[in-house]
This record gives sequence, C-alpha cells and structure tokens, in this order.
Amino acid sequence: MKTSIIFTGTGPILIMTSYGSLTHPAFVEKLAAKGIKKFIASELPIEKVQERYGKHFDIVMDDLHQEDDLRILDYNGHNIFRNFSFTEMGKPVYYEP
Repeated sequence: MKTSIIFTGTGPILIMTSYGSLTHPAFVEKLAAKGIKKFIASELPIEKVQERYGKHFDIVMDDLHQEDDLRILDYNGHNIFRNFSFTEMGKPVYYEP
C-alpha cells in the first residue's frame, strides 16, 4: 500500500493506492482517466497519513481493494500542505507521457 502526494497541473492531491509503483502503466491510466497525464509524485509514510487523517483514512482504506486500485484521500492542496512538510516526502517520481 502506498500513500503519495501527486502534484498535478491544478494542484496537489493525496492518494492511496495498492499499485506497487507510481509509474505502473495501469496506475498511470487511472490518473489519465481523471485528467492527470503529467505529474510529480512523492510517497509519504503511511503511518503519518493515518495519524493525520484519522477516521477519514480508515474509511478510504476500507474502500480500497487489495489490488489495482486508487483512491483520493484529499484534493484540498491547502490542507495537504498544512498536514505534511517537504522533509516527510520521499524522493520525487516524475511522469510524463
């Protein structure tokens, strides 16, 4: 399970996914279906996301399938930046078709 901030053209979103890679072709296709074709992604420690999102995290987690799934946990960029510092983010992954 991965939790990541995806930086898009319209701002950051916080996602949870069961894909093993943030550049997995099927993951990229799911983002493209949401209009996200180019992005920068940084993983976050799942424990920190769970701690800061509490019950909302649990609800989204319960809805996440074991394989090949993607859920948006937060799409409010102000909230995401308030909750996480750059030092908590993993090495950025750049994707461009």
